[in-house]
Amino acid sequence: MISCFTLMTLTACTAAEQELPVEVRIANATPAVSVTARGETTPVGTPNADAADDPAIWRNAADPAQSLIVGTDKKAGLYVYGLDGKSRDFLDAGRVNNVDLKDGVAINGAQGVLVAASDRNDVANAKVALFRLDTATAKLTAIGKIDGGRGEAYGICLGRDESGLSAYIVLKDGTINQLAIDASGATPTARIVRTMKLGTQAEGCAVDDRTHILYVAEEDVGLWRFNARASGATTPTKIAAADGKNLVMDAEGVAIAPIGEKDGYVLVSSQGDNAYVLYRLRDDAYVGRFRVVDGAVGGTEETDGIELMLGDFGPAFPGGLFIAQDGHNAAAAQNFKLVAWDDIVQALGLAQP
Repeated sequence: MISCFTLMTLTACTAAEQELPVEVRIANATPAVSVTARGETTPVGTPNADAADDPAIWRNAADPAQSLIVGTDKKAGLYVYGLDGKSRDFLDAGRVNNVDLKDGVAINGAQGVLVAASDRNDVANAKVALFRLDTATAKLTAIGKIDGGRGEAYGICLGRDESGLSAYIVLKDGTINQLAIDASGATPTARIVRTMKLGTQAEGCAVDDRTHILYVAEEDVGLWRFNARASGATTPTKIAAADGKNLVMDAEGVAIAPIGEKDGYVLVSSQGDNAYVLYRLRDDAYVGRFRVVDGAVGGTEETDGIELMLGDFGPAFPGGLFIAQDGHNAAAAQNFKLVAWDDIVQALGLAQP
């Protein structure tokens, strides 16, 4: 979260942080189209703080309007929300930063929804906190923690291939540890199968299970991709630089819009100018930018985590659901804004799948 300026001033940041006021950054950035949110969650419970951070989505295929959102209050724990934005559950899990989930995972001998959160309660020793999401009751149950390596836990994303389920935990210094997870027994277990490295602070990540590519945002540098397989090369490929034009540092949350067998878009939060950037998956080409502005509910600013899932989510979100953390939620505590993917597609003139 950027802390060295406010939206009401033109005061420059410290030289050490090397950031310009947000108004200047917006003026220098590539133009962005505007969309409005169709919904929002209730604010997190921690007021007057940078608290809400990252969302994850579970889609109810049988009744899409009854899908669920899991979101972090990184000072306190995990929330479960309905698509109406109302809180359905809160679990005191302490300082959990980012969150992701996978359906159809063997958990304690039964198939279910596994939720994984980067646990930074011990800043010297990263953990991944694991939970079961009961989709009938919208309740979370803690099932254990696994070691994520030495360092402060920051980002987290899950990926799955023929070898099983992996968690990719992004440490604050840019180290990325891939953990092979087994949650089928009474206590979850994991082992670090390989380590990747970016040069500076990184956080947001997402895995494309179709192509087995891991996308990671290095905050002041740009967006990268890695081979996501445990046997894959650990050398990253840069997709886009945080050049102050298309992508304005900090580069934060990452999400994927999969279309067809290999195509679609990767989205990244351009936190420095309150925008979101799309790159095409098949060739890493820049596609466009958008902002979430005030409408029926407020817009978004200084977004950390984002998530996107395509498909039917009921009448309000028929083509897919995009969620963004809002760092300035008027006089209330921070929350998450819900945007229809259809509105983004229309605003940017994207080709329909």
